[in-house]
Amino acid sequence: MNLSRRHKESAEVFTDSLSDIMFFLLLFFIILSTLVNPNVIKLNLPTSKNPTNVNMDNVNLVVNGNHEYFIEGAPITFAELETALKAVTTDKKTDKVILSMDKTLTVQDLADVMQIGANLKLKIVLSTKAVK
Repeated sequence: MNLSRRHKESAEVFTDSLSDIMFFLLLFFIILSTLVNPNVIKLNLPTSKNPTNVNMDNVNLVVNGNHEYFIEGAPITFAELETALKAVTTDKKTDKVILSMDKTLTVQDLADVMQIGANLKLKIVLSTKAVK
């Protein structure tokens, strides 16, 4: 007499609705990511509505729209900029440089000058025109 069952019962997991759940989760996170504030980095930018003059021994670096460089009013070339900045900052015993750039120049021009300042470990401040 054979009393064993013909059909073994097995546990089943229905995954039909799993794709729907994953789709809704994906949609939720996409919508949520668009609502997050994109300005995550907080910057303290100087304003120029109430300009104040700082009387310190700073080095003035001016770059005009024709890519001409001037340190303390003396014209130099870009190739001489690093050595001239190093010489002037050691003579004045300061590491602060005030950079005045024409607004028509590109960000790459600013990045080139800032890279030289970073190599020399200088503190560079970008000057702005006062708003009237």
